[in-house]
Amino acid sequence: MEKIGFIGLGIMGTPMAGHLLDAGYEVVTTDHFAKPAPELAAKGIKVVSGNDAVARAADIIILMVPDTPQVDEVLFGASGVAEGLSKNKLVIDMSSISPIFTKEFAAKIKATGADYLDAPVSGGEVGAKAASLAIMVGGEEASFERAKPIFDKLGKNITLVGPNGSGQTAKVANQIIVALTIEAVAEALVFASKAGADPAKVRQALMGGLANSRILEVHGERMIKRTFAPGFRIELHQKDLNLALEGAKSLGVALPNTSTTQQLFNTCAANGGAKDDHSGVVKALELMAGHPVA
Repeated sequence: MEKIGFIGLGIMGTPMAGHLLDAGYEVVTTDHFAKPAPELAAKGIKVVSGNDAVARAADIIILMVPDTPQVDEVLFGASGVAEGLSKNKLVIDMSSISPIFTKEFAAKIKATGADYLDAPVSGGEVGAKAASLAIMVGGEEASFERAKPIFDKLGKNITLVGPNGSGQTAKVANQIIVALTIEAVAEALVFASKAGADPAKVRQALMGGLANSRILEVHGERMIKRTFAPGFRIELHQKDLNLALEGAKSLGVALPNTSTTQQLFNTCAANGGAKDDHSGVVKALELMAGHPVA
């Protein structure tokens, strides 16, 4: 089995690395950001000093960090992954970042003799823990096939979308749909509650019809029960919608509802909710309505 380097052991990365260790892969990481969680240490994860050392020790290097600048730093900063690469190594960026910069990163990595896949995921902490993530991949088919056994340990719906950058483009599209659907669920529950209906029973009724969705099921429940611990933080969804709006501007595409939802996220962040789960967007609508869901 190929040795795996895993950089970025946060809310998503920790359970993902755990699945790979459970599957029998040797996994190496760095203590650059923080020490691995005790459960990973118990499963035998190895720790080296420096991202370049991770690259030297591994055949396949996976990144799961918050944003484009962090990917840039991990790959090309001091003691970066690029310094430890050689022919036949494979870098897989599973972060959600700019499709434009992804293409630049891929070209620079390929110049070292290694290959590059962008493979962002959808499913949040729940999907990471359940190994049920949707994985959207950009890159060469041969590298995709090489990585597929690893992806199979992390997700259920795994798609090679196209060349480098295509995975990140698919993830931006995903985040548009997720944000707007969360906002729609929030609007519906605020409306129902202000009209005097029990929002929990409204949600239950809607789950039996065409309005049903995973977001209504999971995030609707969060809104009613006021459980806004992330999950997926508002500040990260703000980042993803910024990518969508910047891309739309460059393409001459109008995304009016994406823009509106971003303003609601901005309202939440301005009121101290940047680190809430993105279902916390309901708080912005509650402020405007002067009425809570529950």
